[in-house]
Amino acid sequence: MNTRTSTIYALFDLFIISSVFAIFLNERPGYFMDALEKYLYSFLIFLGIWFLVSVVIGKYNFYSLQKIGQVFRRILLSNVLIVGLATTLMFLIRVDFFSRTVVFGTIMVSTAVELVWSTLDFYLRNPVLEPVEAKRRRPLLKAPPILQRKAKRKTADVRHREEAILVEINQYAFDFIFSYARIDSPETLVISTNSRLNIDSQLKPEFESIVNLKRINDIRDINRFFESANKKLPAGGLFVDFVETKDLRKKKILRKYPPVLNYIAYTADFIIKRVFPKFGITRGIHRFLTRGQNRVLTKAETFGRLYSCGFEIIAEKYVSNHLFFIARKNTKPHYPENPTYGPFIRLERIGYKGKPITVFKLRTMHPYSEFIQDYVYTKHGTANGDKAIADFRVTSWGKFLRMFWLDELPMLFNLLKGDVKLFGVRPLSKSKFRMYPKKLQEKRIRVKPGLVPPFYADLPKTFNEHMASENRYLDAYANAPFRTDFRYFFKAVFNIICKKARSQ
Repeated sequence: MNTRTSTIYALFDLFIISSVFAIFLNERPGYFMDALEKYLYSFLIFLGIWFLVSVVIGKYNFYSLQKIGQVFRRILLSNVLIVGLATTLMFLIRVDFFSRTVVFGTIMVSTAVELVWSTLDFYLRNPVLEPVEAKRRRPLLKAPPILQRKAKRKTADVRHREEAILVEINQYAFDFIFSYARIDSPETLVISTNSRLNIDSQLKPEFESIVNLKRINDIRDINRFFESANKKLPAGGLFVDFVETKDLRKKKILRKYPPVLNYIAYTADFIIKRVFPKFGITRGIHRFLTRGQNRVLTKAETFGRLYSCGFEIIAEKYVSNHLFFIARKNTKPHYPENPTYGPFIRLERIGYKGKPITVFKLRTMHPYSEFIQDYVYTKHGTANGDKAIADFRVTSWGKFLRMFWLDELPMLFNLLKGDVKLFGVRPLSKSKFRMYPKKLQEKRIRVKPGLVPPFYADLPKTFNEHMASENRYLDAYANAPFRTDFRYFFKAVFNIICKKARSQ
């Protein structure tokens, strides 16, 4: 089954709802065309709601489900939500000519037709499930009888494990995973689960490697799952899993549906799966619709969660529209109490006299990005000693906010509190602070950090030039604080306005 199948199902479903609507409309007293003209625009809006809700719930992908009960639940959940939306619209718009018989009759009959159609389709596609599975697990090549018996005595369990794993993933992913984890070792735990119970309930206290063949998008409490894996691994132990990232999900949706409809479907998916979880008022709706599964995750959030749970990434590879990763246990989980998730974030920075301060900003990075700062700097390096090169943590709208310093506006609160002054070196995170020489670190903590840094006055090109710029400013500030800030500030304003200086 593929994109073409989903499209056919969607078109057939829209044909069903349109046909049932026409039948009910024809039963209304009066001329059919008059009634059609009366209801047409309202019906088109209703048809759009029907399609969007069905796409978001995944009704047109029921061919991927393994049980008929799951198929029924997906159809009924989708249509119940449609009833709720239709009822709300009828109440808000308050149009007298709406016929409840037409609206609710159309939904009920269409639902019945969908259930019958999906049942027939399900059993036609799955007539003999066991023989098919047995055939998939059978080895493709047979060795001569003597060699076969010899191989069986030596590697029967390993071959059985390989065959079972290859049912879940393809050969490319298999080769990547087991170039790090040992497939022939009882110290390698191989599971396919979205429940941490299947890790916690293992009788062995530790494993060398844990390989999970279920994507983390379907794990309800991801951090707890990672923490369970951490507890079952020694220092240096490996945890392997995979994720469908935000970008891969977008490509999949745009390929699945025809032009125009694909962007409508993606917009609906974006609102429900990415916007709703960010706000408390809509988070409950998101949980109800998704039940904690099929969530949208970015690469930055995935790796950030791993780092916050005591892992580090040592390898990654894109295979079959998924990102597979090898993570190594470094420490125990950090148990972050307030990971940044909403539109406003609080970040810990090094302030005056080396004391930690909390700065406030608008979010420009994906959630949990603060935990992988060292990873990004090590992997991609920095530009101007300030920003990471090709930083995948920054969102598309975050780049816009940064270009015009809109993300810095909440730091005015830090200015009022006295944590920072108007001009001065930026308050740094511990990761960035460690990149500086010891002497420059000592100079930095002798003065308050600032909102506008010396970068905009000197416009350095390299990390060494950046440090030299800060050194000059700090030396000048030590001799004449007010005059130095006054001179540097207006030079920075001139460069920003006239030379269009921007943070890299």
